[in-house]
Amino acid sequence: MHITAEHGDQHVTLHLRGEFDTFYCADLEKEVAAIQKAGIPNVVLNLRWVKFINSTALGAIIKASKALTKDGGGLAISSPSPFCKDIIEKVGLDRVIQVAASDAEAVAALGSGAVTSSDSTASPDDLDPSSVIFRLVDAERLRHFVEQAKATNPVHNHAFGSNWAGLGRMSGLDSDGLRFVWDGGGTGLTAFDMGQMLAVGTQLKTKFRLPLLKSGFVEATVAVTLLEEREDGVKVGCTFESIDDDAREAVGQYSKDMAFLKEELRRATE
Repeated sequence: MHITAEHGDQHVTLHLRGEFDTFYCADLEKEVAAIQKAGIPNVVLNLRWVKFINSTALGAIIKASKALTKDGGGLAISSPSPFCKDIIEKVGLDRVIQVAASDAEAVAALGSGAVTSSDSTASPDDLDPSSVIFRLVDAERLRHFVEQAKATNPVHNHAFGSNWAGLGRMSGLDSDGLRFVWDGGGTGLTAFDMGQMLAVGTQLKTKFRLPLLKSGFVEATVAVTLLEEREDGVKVGCTFESIDDDAREAVGQYSKDMAFLKEELRRATE
């Protein structure tokens, strides 16, 4: 990761570029310490070009924010990339650190103490980091529910036929399984039909990302163990039946990272 500093009136904007992981936490700490030593109270972290960030790096940002606040200044995040924006919102970092759509808005927020909602200017190249792609293992069950509904590919919006896959949004993940919400996509199925299609015991082949770990999809076969119908879709809980050992270890690390961040955020608000 590269860090470049842009000095302003009573603030410094640090432009971060690359992958922000544990190795570079010391670099951020040194930059912030030097800014404080120079008597400058505020720091803006521009994350537009940060394509990956892990839990330790997020912890370093919280630490830097607390140090600046203690000295009467503050820290704000500007222009987070889609990856960073999703992580920031998922762990609740935007509740304790100001997030803005641009450097100018971040500076203004630091001056006024107002929190500015983020709307990243970067363009996502891939699916939302929270996406869960799932396919039914039972081809007959797929034909019964999906092909009759003339379902479309949720990504490209063309007919999928027997190769249909659903696109849900992850709501939880641990070493035992995952949870996601599905609104039916382009199937036209009612919530009741979705519940019948993904009934408890149904096997699914899934692909999903681990947002705080390196990019790329994890593949796993799961069994539905919890199904909750909603007005706008279904909430699905699944248990891993088949998953690579390295992937299971990575999922476990993700769970630990999330627990670490929640504790850091709790301390930040004390």
